Amino acid sequence: MASPEEKRIEDELSYPILLAERVRAAAEEAESFKLECAEVGKQVDRLSQMLRTLVRSTTSVQSLYERPIRRVVSEASKNLERALALVRKCKRQSILRRVVRITSTTDFRKVLILLDASIGDMRWLMGVLDTNNNETASGIFLSLPPIASNDPIISYVWSYIATVQMGQLSDRIEAANNLTSHARDNDRNKKITVEEGGIPPLLKLLKEGSSPEAQIAAANALCVLANEEERVRSIVHEMGVPIVVQVLGDSPMKVQIPVAKLVAAMAEHDPLAKEDFARENVIRPLVTLLSFETFVEDSKTQLGKQSIHSIVQINKELDKISSTGTNSRNYSHKPYANSYSNLHMEGSSRGANHRKERENEKPEVKIQLKINCAEALWLLAKESVSNSRRITETKGLLCLAKLVETEQGELQYNCLMAIMEITAAAETNSDLRRAAFKTNSPAAKAVIDQLLTVIKELDSPTLQVRAIRSVGSLGRTFPARETRVIGPLVGQLDNKNQEVAVEAAIALQKFACPDNFLCMDHSKSIIEFNGVPPLMRLLRCGERTQLHSLALLCYLAIHAGDNEALVQARVLTALEGADRTVVTHHPELKELVTRAIYQLNLYHTGVHPQRQTYAP
Repeated sequence: MASPEEKRIEDELSYPILLAERVRAAAEEAESFKLECAEVGKQVDRLSQMLRTLVRSTTSVQSLYERPIRRVVSEASKNLERALALVRKCKRQSILRRVVRITSTTDFRKVLILLDASIGDMRWLMGVLDTNNNETASGIFLSLPPIASNDPIISYVWSYIATVQMGQLSDRIEAANNLTSHARDNDRNKKITVEEGGIPPLLKLLKEGSSPEAQIAAANALCVLANEEERVRSIVHEMGVPIVVQVLGDSPMKVQIPVAKLVAAMAEHDPLAKEDFARENVIRPLVTLLSFETFVEDSKTQLGKQSIHSIVQINKELDKISSTGTNSRNYSHKPYANSYSNLHMEGSSRGANHRKERENEKPEVKIQLKINCAEALWLLAKESVSNSRRITETKGLLCLAKLVETEQGELQYNCLMAIMEITAAAETNSDLRRAAFKTNSPAAKAVIDQLLTVIKELDSPTLQVRAIRSVGSLGRTFPARETRVIGPLVGQLDNKNQEVAVEAAIALQKFACPDNFLCMDHSKSIIEFNGVPPLMRLLRCGERTQLHSLALLCYLAIHAGDNEALVQARVLTALEGADRTVVTHHPELKELVTRAIYQLNLYHTGVHPQRQTYAP
């Protein structure tokens, strides 16, 4: 479609046709170089006939791909203007003007070459627009137009896009796959595809739902293009977000897999796309797909343990939820029980036509869909309080916790990353923290249980780091009596993997720092769990490890300075001899060390007779 500043395609075509008529008339009036002018006239006649044929072709096509037409016709117009200027020099003129305007056969040779190039471009263009031609319909027209001789890729992109927009279904699928293949080669090919108008026909192919294979081909192509903010923004500006959400909610599972991946790619690279997805409520279908078959066994087991009266009561609760749209928090003692029903009620308006097909899909297909949905939720939640809140409101936390418990590999990792981003958002937003992670919330309990399991039982530093970071983000949500999270974190200070140990120290800082209202209680708990000795050992490691272990020791000294464990571990001596390089590079640590030394001196004056005063 033409942009507002562009002429209509009919106007673009009428100008070179008018020029051709003028060249022919001027050639007939020529009095010098008559043979050369006649040759120019013949070439112009051929070009004019092709332009007129093109006009007839464009009027018969409903969805015309105009980009190559405009480029080829623009180039042809320039060449016709040059031909007209040359031929007009051959009319009867005064001796003076004939001397000033010297014309040679070389000039005619150059013009004939340009006209021949335009004829070649037109021949190629007519072939590309002929979607009934077997050679061109699939977007594999092998000849190279002269206009693209210096940049052959553009002619391939033009032919592929034209076929995606105007071809038969099987040819459109093949052309979309060819676009994907070329775009994967390098970012320049991606840029050309977007600049030459490739996104609208791909979105159209995705939206039409003419076949799952066509939607998959379109989604794959868009996903390859969506690896940079400007290109993602182009998809957004073409109203791609509503189309993607609609297809995600109402398509076969094998289509939903690349579409969920597309959501993840767009959310990762463009904040505007993330906001648009939030407005279109993409969270709901993603959580629904992620929860598919996740809670079935738990629901069956729980229902099997219920009395008839209990089942009737649960059904009444579910009916109430269905009719009012509210979420009941207390109809189950088990965090996961009945969540399957609740989740699928929320998303059942979409995808109902494909539920049976989903149930019969292969296990590897179901897992891949969940992997992509979890990744999409992770990247939507990243640095987004609003999306994180939406996930918690759709019972997404329960689903993520259950999958962390039952799954392994990429799915478990993606779910853990999503939880990490949600907890990070909760750390920065008190409303989200209070709403989603209050102590008596089944979802919060389920998440904490699984995070602690990962920390204590899994031998995977990658997963442990994410789980530790998530618990640290929730440091301000735990009451003083809730010490079950501190013990596992303290235990990881002795982890052989230094990254895990450092992450544990950082997480414990969030319990012991002054920003935490219960910092004194938590500091005492850390000491009681024997956290001081491993921190002292960490002081002998690298600069980053020293930095965080030293900061945590300072918090413990400031908030629990009268504890004998600090004296026995000679923390004061350690603080006084702290690495000056580390302290100097971090001014905030310098002040913290000074306060900690003062606090320890206040409680333990005279304990170390050879104590040295800290001098930065």
